[in-house]
Amino acid sequence: MILAINWPHVWMVTGVGFCMVICLLVVLIFILKLLGAVVSNALKAPKAAAPKAAAPQALSVAAPAAAQASADDDLAAIAMALHLYFNGVHDVEPTEIHIRKAERSGWNSKLYGMNNLHR
Repeated sequence: MILAINWPHVWMVTGVGFCMVICLLVVLIFILKLLGAVVSNALKAPKAAAPKAAAPQALSVAAPAAAQASADDDLAAIAMALHLYFNGVHDVEPTEIHIRKAERSGWNSKLYGMNNLHR
């Protein structure tokens, strides 16, 4: 009964559905772009005025005690990381592989899944 189908109605429903999907995808793209702009603006920290670069001797002499302690901690962490890296300190993993044969059961045997057609 292919002739009993109302083809103009079928094409109209198909076209409306296709247009609706395309429109919703375009709206979703705009929403995601707007959300990305809002989040990126919220995550941006206000930029403080950066001090001009000074000579290294003048910077180390004029550095406050807290900043010097922080720099010392950073240098200690870098030195420890380099020490561990170059001395090869890492986890010792076993190099043996053990393979155990599984028992025959209904879970791993194809024999139990075969149909018995000769009844």
